[in-house]
Amino acid sequence: MNQNHDEVGIKTPEYVSLQFQLAGLGSRSAAFIIDQLILMIVNILIIVLLFFILIGQQDFMLWASMNSVSFAIAIILLFILNWGYFFAFEYFSGGRTIGKKVIGIRVIQENGHSITLLSSFIRNFLRIIDSLPVYYFLGLIMIFFHSKHKRIGDLVAGTIVVHERKTKKNKLTAIEKEIEKRGLTKDDVDIDEWALKSFDTKEWNLIKTYTNRFMQLPYDERNQLTIKVAEIMLPKTGIVMSGKNYQNLEDILLVLYLKLKDEWEYEL
Repeated sequence: MNQNHDEVGIKTPEYVSLQFQLAGLGSRSAAFIIDQLILMIVNILIIVLLFFILIGQQDFMLWASMNSVSFAIAIILLFILNWGYFFAFEYFSGGRTIGKKVIGIRVIQENGHSITLLSSFIRNFLRIIDSLPVYYFLGLIMIFFHSKHKRIGDLVAGTIVVHERKTKKNKLTAIEKEIEKRGLTKDDVDIDEWALKSFDTKEWNLIKTYTNRFMQLPYDERNQLTIKVAEIMLPKTGIVMSGKNYQNLEDILLVLYLKLKDEWEYEL
């Protein structure tokens, strides 16, 4: 891994060289502030709701009993919410919380791949340490002085935070034109997020190869390829092939390509 100022060069396990711009203290802090504002609003709403529930109790003994129990439950819920927000968004949304999306940064693994479930858990669990002694002081110091702008959570989880790579396209590719012609969107096929996360590099390369060859193959060969690819890809989505014609299977695979493209296209 080579680095030049705020840029980092990565060679993936697939021997593809990628160049990323590291997200520094300013952009990461801005994203964090946005996330904290969102969490603060949600926390206040929960506390206000709990308050109104408690003051609605007429029986003093019942109120006192519920007060202690509700307080304990509220503390647990607020902890889960504030920790789970970062953990869930970073894993299910391609390394991006709402704040990161607004600023245009994301968390990835050091090998250039998407953040894994374990990596997301580790880096966010260690926010407890990064937040010491107060207001993320330790984490801010680490990001400022570390050559790759890593906090402790990033060091242990093997992650980095980078700016989104925006690709400029003047015209649509052949497969994009075909998808547009068919009126397909990512919302046309309902696939569970856990199922999408189960696809790995090999399967992304397969669906990408399929779309690259889609418009070039004669009709019969395309149908044969569609069946072969569908037999490999669809079982993971929970979609049953029986009862579907070639057109149906093509549409499902093209929508699956759109869904996976957001996660993998910028990387490999």
